[in-house]
Order: sequence, then structure tokens, then C-alpha cells
Amino acid sequence: MLEAIRNFIADLGSGQKQTDAFDDNDYRLAVAALLVHAASIDTDFSDAERENLKSLLKRRFDLDDMAAEQLVEQATAAEQEAVDLYRFTRLLNRSLDEMQRLRMIEMMWEVAYTDGAVSEFEDNLIWRVADLLNVSSHERIALRERVAAARGGGRV
Repeated sequence: MLEAIRNFIADLGSGQKQTDAFDDNDYRLAVAALLVHAASIDTDFSDAERENLKSLLKRRFDLDDMAAEQLVEQATAAEQEAVDLYRFTRLLNRSLDEMQRLRMIEMMWEVAYTDGAVSEFEDNLIWRVADLLNVSSHERIALRERVAAARGGGRV
């Protein structure tokens, strides 16, 4: 209890906002949950995928290691409780502009390519999420090709 109070006071003094939990209406949780779903849809959520996911979230949302880990943990729980993708994509459609939605799909491809190849399950998931986020097939495919090329995979 005293440690929590000390941390709170230290955070106030440093001007940094501590994120102990991400609210259900926080679009970052929705992004992370969809990325967790992409990483685990082939039933193998490897350490490499987990590290890549945390790295993407840290860069995208300017998080430290602890906050990124917390976000992944909460996203994993939210993803496991979800009955469909709409819960997350509805929030993202309200919260993100077109460029941010494109970046979301790009991040999903980056997670999917972590192990060097995209499974049919990952491809189908990204197609469905892109459709729900109003990202065109042309844009989705272009993002896939860009991520594949950046990973040395060339044209898909």
C-alpha cells in the first residue's frame, strides 16, 4: 500500500502518467486485442510473436516495457472473452481516422509475418478486420506487400 502511494507521488512529481490498467473503451486495448488474436490464431503464440507485439505497441503508443506488458496481458484477456471482432472494430472505427486504421492493418501484417509466413487463418482474420474497418482490398493487399518486402519476403 505504501509502495503504491510512493509510486503515485513519484509519478505526479515527474509529470508522467502511470498506466496501471487500460480501460475497456481505450482504443489501445482494442488494437492490442486484435494483434493478440492475429498472433495466436494459428494456436502458436510464440515468444518471438509476443516480443514483436510488445515492440509494436511500445513504438505505436509510446509505452514503457511495463505498460506494454500490462497492455498485452489485458488484451489477451479481452481477446479471450470476446465473442466476435466487432467489439474491437466498432471502437476503432469511432476512435481512429483513415490513416490510423491503415496503420492498424499494417501492424496486423507485421505480427502475422513474425514467423516468416502468413497462415490462411491470419490472412482471413486480417481480411475480416480490414473489411470491418473499411480498409479496401487494394489497400490491405498493398500493406501486405509492403510488410513482406520490408521483411525480405518480396512480393506476396
